[in-house]
Amino acid sequence: MSTVPPPNGASATGAGRRGPGDGARRDRRWQALAVCLVAGFMTLLDVSIVNVALPSVRSSLRMSDSGLQWVLSGYALAFGLALVPAGRLGDARSRRAVFMAGLALFTAASAVAGAAQSEAWLVSARLVQGAAGGVLVPQVSGFIQQLFRGAERGRAFGLLGATIGISTAVGPLLGGLLIQLFGAQQGWRWVFYVNLPIGFVALPVAYRLLPAPAPAPVPVPKSAARAGRDFDPVGLLLLGGGTLLLMLPFVQQTWHGDTKWLLLPAAALLLAAFVGWERRYGRHREPVVRMSLFHARSYSLGVLLSLVYFAGFTAVFFIFSLYLQSGQHYSALLAGLSITPFALGSGAAAAVGGRVVHRFGRPLVTAGLALVVLGLAGAALAVHLWSGRLVGWATVVPLLVAGVGSGLVIAPNQTLTLSEVPVATAGSAGGVLQTAQRIGSAVGIAAVGSVFFSRIAADHDDWGGAFQRGLALAIGFVVLALLVALADALRLRRRAG
Repeated sequence: MSTVPPPNGASATGAGRRGPGDGARRDRRWQALAVCLVAGFMTLLDVSIVNVALPSVRSSLRMSDSGLQWVLSGYALAFGLALVPAGRLGDARSRRAVFMAGLALFTAASAVAGAAQSEAWLVSARLVQGAAGGVLVPQVSGFIQQLFRGAERGRAFGLLGATIGISTAVGPLLGGLLIQLFGAQQGWRWVFYVNLPIGFVALPVAYRLLPAPAPAPVPVPKSAARAGRDFDPVGLLLLGGGTLLLMLPFVQQTWHGDTKWLLLPAAALLLAAFVGWERRYGRHREPVVRMSLFHARSYSLGVLLSLVYFAGFTAVFFIFSLYLQSGQHYSALLAGLSITPFALGSGAAAAVGGRVVHRFGRPLVTAGLALVVLGLAGAALAVHLWSGRLVGWATVVPLLVAGVGSGLVIAPNQTLTLSEVPVATAGSAGGVLQTAQRIGSAVGIAAVGSVFFSRIAADHDDWGGAFQRGLALAIGFVVLALLVALADALRLRRRAG
């Protein structure tokens, strides 16, 4: 196994011997990871924090339903489109430079969004924010692959999984708290302004701690150097177009009628063309995504499991927040507090799961999925039995159980999925994984939201029934992910026996 250069190009100590600076170099790696996680937390938080601010945004800027939809979906769409190209760019050039560019752009876009004076202004800023987040996030998994090995890599991915879980669940709480502090008319602006001090502090620290590209130890042939810097423009266009057509029908909920679903077969054709092109292009040059990655069962299975799980996992917070605020008349702050048990369970379990994933492997993910199903079913039962102020208390234990299960899914699955990925392609491989997560989230929110709103349209007072029906579909997605994990576990058991 090759040694990984520590940050800023310092020489690594050889295997089997320790130098006086080894402890400091190890600490520096974890400090570098902390910077990555803080920045990643900020970008992922913006996926969910805006949910509770939408009523204030509508009132302040007199936004249309379409504009509100694009404040949410535009961010997700731009985020998903940027992930794989940005991961490839970081692999080929400099992960530190790409990370810092994404962080700087995200911080600037947050300032512009907070100062928005019109619908078009805010939507445009959110599109730039989403693209910047998509540039930054794949560098994080790339750095983890680069800086850590073995059990330490599992621990690092555990912390990343905790970051993903907590950022998704704590967003409504933080958004509600900011609106409570600064008022309904101005509080929504602080949902964006809160990113500014984080960005200003993280940028110089990232430059100091994150590793610069290591110089090549031997002269590199011109053909190899050209391949490493080739960004495969045809592949980028095919992938970008296919991803856009795939996500657009799900994120654009204000496009009524069935014609939007015609985009899905067009997306399938573009993505099929992308796969064919990458296989041909990869024979002689460096493609956007090496199709050989999917030959590793750990990678292909992990990407599929992430796509299906995120369809159920993300949608829960969307409908639960609506149920509490619109149906049970909770404030934004109380609604956020009601989701906190999930965040606490997810964060704690993800850190533990990252440490033990190398001991238990895929069965750990399977157990986590079973806990998520159990917890969400318990939440559905609690909503069936209680309502009003009691429902927030009744769902504490079920959401805590579901959160613990989620923590045992996200981080361990990410570790296992990327375990056989070469460091040189870690950014693009991580970008594909996270694109699957974003597509899954878009599909899940659209499908679960459709079930939820159709029930409300039929009976304006049946918020509990709407939540239970939407949650049943979300549980179905998680059960599907559980079946994928069980099928793999049975295959491994047969092969071992």
